[in-house]
Amino acid sequence: MDETTLSLHPILRKCWMKRGHQLRIPAPGQQKLHHIFGAYNWHTDQTIWTEADKKNTDSFIHFLEHFMASVNTDHPVVLVLDNASYHHSAGAEAALALCEEQGILVCWLPPYCSDLNPIERFWGFLKDWACANKLFASVFDLLASATICLHNQNNLLSDDRFLFLKT
Repeated sequence: MDETTLSLHPILRKCWMKRGHQLRIPAPGQQKLHHIFGAYNWHTDQTIWTEADKKNTDSFIHFLEHFMASVNTDHPVVLVLDNASYHHSAGAEAALALCEEQGILVCWLPPYCSDLNPIERFWGFLKDWACANKLFASVFDLLASATICLHNQNNLLSDDRFLFLKT
């Protein structure tokens, strides 16, 4: 489980271009952000997500409520969390205690080791697929592109899915 920030400022990635011609991506005048809270299911490669205007305790608790309503606790569920400050607030700790009462194991990553969280790789894929080298007219358009990627991830027949090599 983790959060990512989508920005109107374009994400620049390597791309092909004609020799002697440099690709130019215009930048928006006003920076605008939107956030996605998400959890990655290691077994199905699917995601559960919510959107938020801010990354804070209230948004985190809203995601946890959505997560609890979406998962089947008949099977073991492990929620891997980094050490963001809003994960350790009093409200968040209470919500996580409710998760644990429902049989969800909360696992805290060591400080500064967020790369150990599998969803970090998915966020990279999402930004490459939905946002890289593109300028969006509005946050709504940016979010629409990211939402298509999230829906593709949950469509088992889609060719545009992020899959871990599990050997």
